[in-house]
Amino acid sequence: MILYFDPFAGISGDMTIGALIDAGLPLVEIQSELEKLGLTGYTLTAQKVLRAGISATKFDVILTAPSDAPNESHHGRSLTHINQMIERSSLSTWVKERALLAFTRLGDVEAKIHQQSIEKVHFHEVGAIDSIVDIVGALIGMEKFGIKHYLSAPVNVGRGFVHTEHGVLPVPAPATAELLRQAPTYAHEIEGELTTPTGAALLATLVERYGPQPPMRVQQIGYGAGRRVYPSFPNVLRLLVGEADAPAVFEGNADEAVAVIEANIDDMSPQLYAHFMEKALQMGALDIFLTSVQMKKNRPGVLLSVITPPALREAITELVFLETTTIGVRYTIMPRKTLSRVQTPVETPYGRLRVKTSMLGSRIMNYAPEYEDCRQAAERCGVPLKEVFATVNKTFLEKEIPAWKTR
Repeated sequence: MILYFDPFAGISGDMTIGALIDAGLPLVEIQSELEKLGLTGYTLTAQKVLRAGISATKFDVILTAPSDAPNESHHGRSLTHINQMIERSSLSTWVKERALLAFTRLGDVEAKIHQQSIEKVHFHEVGAIDSIVDIVGALIGMEKFGIKHYLSAPVNVGRGFVHTEHGVLPVPAPATAELLRQAPTYAHEIEGELTTPTGAALLATLVERYGPQPPMRVQQIGYGAGRRVYPSFPNVLRLLVGEADAPAVFEGNADEAVAVIEANIDDMSPQLYAHFMEKALQMGALDIFLTSVQMKKNRPGVLLSVITPPALREAITELVFLETTTIGVRYTIMPRKTLSRVQTPVETPYGRLRVKTSMLGSRIMNYAPEYEDCRQAAERCGVPLKEVFATVNKTFLEKEIPAWKTR
């Protein structure tokens, strides 16, 4: 089963839950699971609305009472309090792990942006009851649909400025921009914050790959309405849920097609390659590499190779012409075989860190700690990065691999 995010009008937590309900998930199933958090002082509503002529579901969290957290308002919850609430709940392991990952990522970026330790971060909008419900509720809904793979189109982040507890911030908000590093994003002419930190956290936690919609047999389509109403712009998040038309592509035991674009270059400043590579990856290129070659008249040169989904071939080719000095490219369409990839959270003395695992069926073929998680943990704890890597590897080898073998 695949869930394909189509955030042409951005994404937020409430838009995601609205789209899941619109696709057929009963609101009562989300409500009953959320009760396991022990969170009080709110009610949930969902109603059909129109956004620029498109029927969508508007999901809302209505606050009804003061916060249940001692000495904390709706807008001042610590990451520790949120994590404890999730860990102590009877939610499923899958929902717990993803929710903890999402909030830990939010905590990391908030700490970086405001120059604080993660222990001192108090969430404002993100820590409010409605945002806790949005993130955990969205994950509950996805588990109910039995989703195995998460993919997304490029993300519309909006533009302009937004008013927050920290004052006026540019759009995308700094937390949103950090969470969507390396993801393909763009800004439509619509003014406003289209993608929120909670929506970005869901994408950062779940999405395996960005790009065009894959071959799939769509079974449910859901539209989740955003808060703002624009006369001629459908402010909705679209979710497509269905089965992979070629499931083996995602299981790592069959071929999928990719385009390989190549150009020989011998007259370009090395400084320009990094800029091109960054832009191509943002557009959805799968991989880029440079190879030293000896060209005509014995001149040293570079073979530029870009691997991309076939649907992006023309757009990436145009970027090659725009950002490099080549006057010609060649390309081939070829099959490739990949292992399925899973991110597994591991509890360590330095916090909950992710390990990237490559699977062939149910067998673990390779595993490696997530570099950014380890780097941030090393800075936060004041220890060498190699020590964090060694600890994560040891913990994964001793605890997680035996657990995988029994699944």
